[in-house]
Amino acid sequence: MDLKKVKELIDIMKENDLVELEVVDGDSKVHLKGPHAATPVMAPVPMSAAPAAPVAPVADPAEAVDDGLIDIESPIVGTFYQASSPDSGPYVEVGDQVNADTVVCIIEAMKVINEIKAETGGVIAEVCCKDGEAIEFGQVLFKVRP
Repeated sequence: MDLKKVKELIDIMKENDLVELEVVDGDSKVHLKGPHAATPVMAPVPMSAAPAAPVAPVADPAEAVDDGLIDIESPIVGTFYQASSPDSGPYVEVGDQVNADTVVCIIEAMKVINEIKAETGGVIAEVCCKDGEAIEFGQVLFKVRP
């Protein structure tokens, strides 16, 4: 893989607010991590052919109610999936115990799959997105009871 292709990949990451990108082309492999990369991890996953749902409006923080729950927010823009494939069960469901390293979902952005980790410990109290839904940066994906 030449330097020009790597620069193109970096431009794609910047344009789409991606935090991490991995490309395998034959014997070549490039793994790029942006400065804001905290937890997303790339993993090859078959994608369903379901169309993305319209973007739901993000709630105004002034309207937020302190219910004692911790929000797991999306670190990127993309499409939310609860499972690694249409035939698999969801990563987590309401009532499941999670810790900081528990993968709770995947977000597909530009045909790159990003595993999203809980980054907190507790019990899943609410799943805030539907499978295949288009989501925004900072949108609440899950609510966790500590």
